[in-house]
Amino acid sequence: MMELSLSSTVICCVGMVVVIYTLKFLDWVWLKPKKMEKCLRDQGLKGTTYKFLYGDVKKMVKMITESNVKPINLTDDIVPRVLSFAHTMVTTYGMCKNCFTWMGPKPILHITDPTMKKEMLGNYEDFQKIRGGNPLTRLLVQGLVVVEGDQWVKHRKIINPAFHAEKLKHMVPAFYDSCNEMINKWEETFKEESSCEIDVWPHLQTMTSDVISRTAFGSSYEEGRKIFELQREQADLVITASRSIYIPGSRFLPTKNNKRIKAIYKEVKDLVSNIIKKRLIEMKAGKISNDDLLGILLDSNYKEVKQHGNDKFGLSIDDVIEECKLFYFAGQETTANLLVWTMILLGQHIDWQNRARDEVLKVFGDRKPDTDGLSQLKIINIIFLEVLRLYPPVAAMSRMVHKETKLGNIMLPAGTLIQLHTMLSHHDPNMWGDDVKHFNPERFSQGTLKATKGQTIYFPFGGGPRVCIGQNFSLLEAKMMLAMVLLRFSFELSPSYSHAPRTIATLVPQFGAHLILHKR
Repeated sequence: MMELSLSSTVICCVGMVVVIYTLKFLDWVWLKPKKMEKCLRDQGLKGTTYKFLYGDVKKMVKMITESNVKPINLTDDIVPRVLSFAHTMVTTYGMCKNCFTWMGPKPILHITDPTMKKEMLGNYEDFQKIRGGNPLTRLLVQGLVVVEGDQWVKHRKIINPAFHAEKLKHMVPAFYDSCNEMINKWEETFKEESSCEIDVWPHLQTMTSDVISRTAFGSSYEEGRKIFELQREQADLVITASRSIYIPGSRFLPTKNNKRIKAIYKEVKDLVSNIIKKRLIEMKAGKISNDDLLGILLDSNYKEVKQHGNDKFGLSIDDVIEECKLFYFAGQETTANLLVWTMILLGQHIDWQNRARDEVLKVFGDRKPDTDGLSQLKIINIIFLEVLRLYPPVAAMSRMVHKETKLGNIMLPAGTLIQLHTMLSHHDPNMWGDDVKHFNPERFSQGTLKATKGQTIYFPFGGGPRVCIGQNFSLLEAKMMLAMVLLRFSFELSPSYSHAPRTIATLVPQFGAHLILHKR
């Protein structure tokens, strides 16, 4: 009798657990999403109808896959290829209106209103980076771009000194050396010819990787090569993972992708950790070097801890590792993207290439480019601003509200995702005029404030308090490289070039960047 009673109790308990988790699952995949959908529609917003569990994910993946199958013409609009799903949705519901779609059981509000963009970028406490989703995607990079609240304030304060203007001046020789090595390799491929076709994209990736290795860690590309290769592979895997619904607990399944993402994470962490440990040993031995980003970061961290007399005011070794991984990834990707699209556009618009070259010759003549001269390159500056408008490194930025939050005149329920589409904003004819699709650096001749009429419609490096800390580093490096290339070569697009902008982690040329270079 007692055994029967105990058995009944166990069955009853198991049944209650099953019921509780069934109800939680039902709430997650149906009741809560439908309640959020009603909340958004009641406020006049239009959007897609929620579909059980998947939302719009299947449609989104299908459209992205189809858009990347073949290249487009140089005169075609790149937005439908790069942002196939978002472009279709926003166009369907009107470019002048905000709308929503579904990333699984979570709604995504697509923001098109400039006032709301400004509000969102300015309020980093309420509109935070996305947490949740597939935890494996967070193994690519953490650090400053991910931390929130007081942690972000601490990280930003400690890292800031590494990107001060005076510190960047000391890095210019490293920019020159890395660029010079790339250019010398290009010249070696010419042999006795005066012209040569080169896919410049892998060369630019190697060059910007070498710059990061030199300026961040006082080493060379060869020493950091494995880290760059692993991070690129991981970026592909992470993007694939982010385009599927994450079922809680599925990250522990021994799938091929899961195992590879975790293996790369461990290997990169070990490689970076060894670099940091080596530097700490050198510092303890009195070999203090704070001319590179790692040295400045460690020195700034040490001073912060010493000032407050408490380790909690500084970064842990794991924090430093994540910031270094971010140096490697973001520092290399952003500049390489800017340079490759600049060369592609100047390969089409020879008049602007000539104007830029004339400016470089006027400023430097035969002398080696330096910091003061680079700051005088006004034409190259507006060329970069226009390239970043047409081909922003990050096509869209995501945020999330973790509590009920008001944005403009909309009350967002907790858990709503927000998509701020950089490229859609940069290509909006209502904001930029009828020539929005044309390469016209002249629009920035009087500065970005004049070009944007004071509206929040241009943000290639983000905006507000969380604007990219490394943007000056990236632009200075890009100016050095372009100036040196213009002095040694003229170039044009090769007939074999295939125009195919595509987003992986950043905006890249899917089939490379084949140019014909001519010796000068």
